[in-house]
Amino acid sequence: MLTKARIRQVRSLSDKTARSENGLFVAEGRKMVGEALAAGADIERIYLTGEEGAGGVDEAVRCGIVERVSDSEMERMSHLKTPSDMLAVIRMPADGGEAAFPAGELSLCLDGVQDPGNLGTIIRIADWFGIGRVFCSPDSADCYNPKAVQATMGALFRVSVGYGPLDSALAEAAVRGEAVYGTFLGGDDLYRAELSAGGIIVMGSEGRGISPQAAALVNRKLFIPPFPSGRHGSESLNVAAATAIVCAEFRRRVRAAR
Repeated sequence: MLTKARIRQVRSLSDKTARSENGLFVAEGRKMVGEALAAGADIERIYLTGEEGAGGVDEAVRCGIVERVSDSEMERMSHLKTPSDMLAVIRMPADGGEAAFPAGELSLCLDGVQDPGNLGTIIRIADWFGIGRVFCSPDSADCYNPKAVQATMGALFRVSVGYGPLDSALAEAAVRGEAVYGTFLGGDDLYRAELSAGGIIVMGSEGRGISPQAAALVNRKLFIPPFPSGRHGSESLNVAAATAIVCAEFRRRVRAAR
């Protein structure tokens, strides 16, 4: 039986300070835990109320990291409105000093994306389009927030996510000749603009868009046009939806060039 202290600790991981102090975060559901196991995530413990036999859990049982708990204990630990039958406590990966933006590759840069659900969805989008790096400004949502983790649908375990000042990271990339793209109302039509296979795509916050500091380092401004052109409709797109559109067009160009 779990101790009350352990239940409180797991529950406390909904808070960013507790996550940082413990170096731990939570993933819930068989799919999420299965993705973590498949990716070789550093799992401290898996709590289970149901049967084994899914998502590599049998192997985890053999490794001695699975603990059976009651439904009431799972409910007290869970961060979901409807708890799943499986919850994993996972160690955060150590910062290996990875470059903000790998040279020659397509990366995403998030400037103040503060909604955890949007952040998690963008990480999932990055994974879908083969983008291995997402770099975020310090005021962006925490990728280990439970809502963000669940929104990634396991992509968090395949995409490298980093945080740091954008001005120095973008300036360094620009100096080495990387194309730095950003979406603006006054930018070039996404579907007509010249796009490179590599570079950095900057996406701004839900409320204010790209900050003036980051905008000053964007050397290729893009605009997602409405249809039909010039039609008056919604003022803007959700940042995750806009990210998906931009990433899809970049990858379409690469495929068309082959």
